[in-house]
Amino acid sequence: MPEPGTRPREAGTRAILDALLDGDPAQSLDFDDLLDGLGRRAFGMLLFVAALPAFIPIPIGGALSGPLIMLVAAQLLVGMVHPWLPGFIARRGPKRQALARFERMVDPWLARLERIVRPRLTAVLDHPLATAFTGLLLLLLGLLLALPIPLTNYVFGGLILLYALALLERDGALMLAAWGLGIVALVTTGALSGGLITALQAWVETTF
Repeated sequence: MPEPGTRPREAGTRAILDALLDGDPAQSLDFDDLLDGLGRRAFGMLLFVAALPAFIPIPIGGALSGPLIMLVAAQLLVGMVHPWLPGFIARRGPKRQALARFERMVDPWLARLERIVRPRLTAVLDHPLATAFTGLLLLLLGLLLALPIPLTNYVFGGLILLYALALLERDGALMLAAWGLGIVALVTTGALSGGLITALQAWVETTF
């Protein structure tokens, strides 16, 4: 039991997923269902679900995840308190069976991380400048995920999940680690990918 005068710890990521998976596997979960009652942690859940296509072994997985992650990142960057989605996206979401497959894939490392993550250093999550920095890093990672860079979907997708878990678990220490890994990934990708600018220009021309 929590000590008198302290707030009980909110449900962890695995508990939230278990609650969402309770029902008809063929039923689609719209984003309103996924984000209901999560408050500021809703950004973490949205990132978690947005990363899902990056782990599907199809060439366009990153192209599906990247723009949605960038949309979430932009809202963090400008300091929005609750995530906003266009109606045509908000009314759609993953089927429970797809979310269940994803949960089985990430459950082993989620189980390990949940032993060490906990609410702490929440200023890293709530301070406007820190939130903006998180949004900036996610915006760049989402952009790289959207680009057709070979063998990077799992890398960038895994990093996005760290940010998502830090937001869901209210763990500022984990967010600091995610910042460091994100910066390393951005610098390394920029240094190693000689065709990054060309790929970016081609992506912009194709998209816009």
